[in-house]
Amino acid sequence: MIESIILSLENVGLSDEQFFNFCQANPDWKLERSAQGELLIMPPVGGIGGNREADLITDLTLWNRQTQPGIVFSSSTIFRLPQGGDRSPDVAWVSLEKWSTLTVEEQEAFPPLCPDFVIELRSRTDRLKALQEKMQEYLNSGLKLGWLINPQNQQVEIYRPNQRVEIIELPADLSGEDILPGFILNLPKF
Repeated sequence: MIESIILSLENVGLSDEQFFNFCQANPDWKLERSAQGELLIMPPVGGIGGNREADLITDLTLWNRQTQPGIVFSSSTIFRLPQGGDRSPDVAWVSLEKWSTLTVEEQEAFPPLCPDFVIELRSRTDRLKALQEKMQEYLNSGLKLGWLINPQNQQVEIYRPNQRVEIIELPADLSGEDILPGFILNLPKF
């Protein structure tokens, strides 16, 4: 099993612009930077994980096209989180109101904001603890709702600000609550 490679950038100092340029110079690598400044090189997902991710993006995009309250992003998008870290959720959604506060230059680079909603889908190569820490980084930066889907344990962890993580067993119908009104995701057992 291939796991993420974590490189310490302690005493190196990599500015936001340098990190952006490093990512642009290495487009075949899936890179992230943690709030602690570690550089993470993520392995690619396999066919099953890629298909599951595509289904999640499709479901959210179809809802968003009907209601048009925001913008959906794939795992190729890196967000520069306000409380540190440059993270790429498997699926992300940002309200139009928040998105419109950014300049065109900010929108074209790594958007300097935290998505309102994210989905992280645990693949067979992901360590659960690392994904849980990533979800906490999103919460620390202003996330309103997050789902960590864990096929290995047949569970979903639901993250909300100032609340304990809620764990739901699969199969489940997940509600977008007041963040994504009317969005329901039907998750089978995997």
